[in-house]
Amino acid sequence: MENGKDFINDEEIWEKLKVNSNPEPSRIREIIAKSLELERLEPDETAALLHVKDEELWQEIFEAAGKIKEKVYGRRIVTFAPLYVSNYCVNDCDYCGYRISNDKVKRKRLTMDELREEVKALVKQGHKRLIMVYGEHPLSDAKFIAETLKVTYETKVGHGEIRRVNVNAAPMSVEDLELLRDIGIGTYQVFQETYHHETYKKLHRGLKANYQWRLYALHRAQEAGVDDVAIGALFGLYDWRFEVMGLLYHAIDLEKRFDGVGPHTISFPRLEPAVGTPFYEKQRKYLVSDEDFIKLVAVIRLSVPYTGMILTAREPAEIREKVLPLGVTQLDFGTNIGVGSYSKGAFDPEKQQFLINDNRSLDEGIRWLASTGRITSFCTAGYRCGRTGNYFMDIAKTGKVHHLCMPNAILTFKEYLLDYASPETRKVGEELIKKELEAIDHPKLREIVEEYLKRIENGERDLYV
Repeated sequence: MENGKDFINDEEIWEKLKVNSNPEPSRIREIIAKSLELERLEPDETAALLHVKDEELWQEIFEAAGKIKEKVYGRRIVTFAPLYVSNYCVNDCDYCGYRISNDKVKRKRLTMDELREEVKALVKQGHKRLIMVYGEHPLSDAKFIAETLKVTYETKVGHGEIRRVNVNAAPMSVEDLELLRDIGIGTYQVFQETYHHETYKKLHRGLKANYQWRLYALHRAQEAGVDDVAIGALFGLYDWRFEVMGLLYHAIDLEKRFDGVGPHTISFPRLEPAVGTPFYEKQRKYLVSDEDFIKLVAVIRLSVPYTGMILTAREPAEIREKVLPLGVTQLDFGTNIGVGSYSKGAFDPEKQQFLINDNRSLDEGIRWLASTGRITSFCTAGYRCGRTGNYFMDIAKTGKVHHLCMPNAILTFKEYLLDYASPETRKVGEELIKKELEAIDHPKLREIVEEYLKRIENGERDLYV
């Protein structure tokens, strides 16, 4: 911290929101133009966007958000599945279904054998990438998490396997994070929930009540050599404009401290009901409307134009379809967040942290994406080739991610179509591959991808450029 203070200054954020509350259209267009050049915005600029009132200007913001995503990431959409490993928690956060005082939730921590069955069930769907989630509890310490990562990577079914495991877990020490680094952790995800100090203090009890320990969790990860980190806020706990500003300040401080390496992804979940948790019904003041949610996603896209953005199945299908064109890069499908529920094929609200609103299967999700001209990517080659941290930020900030990743997206998409897709999805998917091959403008690269596609058809897997 600096002078005993962290990098979130509540008064400063409110002052910037106040000063920029009536921006001129010409200024907004200048800010949009800056974002289109893939330059991160400053707090005053984001504050101005948050106060746009003219609907025509909002349409320009929405269009710019889509253009930025296409410029950096192309037509790719990365898909993943959340896998909840344990719902034991020592904290007592008002809004969370896993809080220690909730006697309505069924507590469960997976054994290694149960974990293998969960992973097998996900692999059989076609998943290659997971976000594994753990409550804050001695039963889910770093050694346990490391063991679950090892088991997950080792579990295979036929051609299928998990190639990338990201982790959503409690803040850890540098030493614990070094252990996870060595075992092969993917992106480390810690959400601040709310950046507003007073609200954070009011809602959190237990270890999680330490605002700064959580706020600097990803700084410690960077120090430990875990250079792929992810931030997020739970929208609905406090004013949504303040939280967008908090996310920007978080990105700025990470870049300031770690040679330009900010968050790999930003998440923006909305508060949802949970079993035995009346907080949602009482929290009407700060719940975010669909209209404001769409706006805040677009503003985040413009504010940090090169960062990945995750839109989860908390949102209903119709909202995800509206928000997707505004810069989203990652979606989950086939989601079941009850601990131990994938292998049983059951939805048990009493095992869930919150309620899921988009229950489409992975196959249904991929078919929908393909019908909109978007190719689903299962690619993890970038991570295994060392394209993380500084390397990833360099190619993201120069808009080159899709040049490297689109060929590999085609190859992993082909794997899915051959091994898991329904006939309907395979048909639309094969047509999409033809179009994407034609779009590769480098003849030699197209030749390599076509050769690899033939090898995949002949039974080879995990080929990447």
